[in-house]
Amino acid sequence: MIQTAMLGKVIAMSPLVPLIQDRGYEWGWRMHSMWGIFGIGMMLMMLVFWVLVIVGLVAGIRWLTGQSKGLRSDSALEILRQRYARGEINKEEFETKKRDLGL
Repeated sequence: MIQTAMLGKVIAMSPLVPLIQDRGYEWGWRMHSMWGIFGIGMMLMMLVFWVLVIVGLVAGIRWLTGQSKGLRSDSALEILRQRYARGEINKEEFETKKRDLGL
């Protein structure tokens, strides 16, 4: 019995009593007032972090898709030049196909 009574006194003196008594709002508001500008700054830093991550992903995807387009047009032009050099097509066909490729 004595140990139970001592445990009750220890719990009564605990700083968590408002939470135990279902009055967490009293303790919580004091904690939120302590954050102040630091909390807003942390939120802004997190926002900046996620914006940078998303922008980086979009830029990376665009760069990768741009690389594949560049290789295709260069390789098509290279094939066209090789065919012209071997004499498979004449200058007129070369220029027409080059315009068709958008080069």
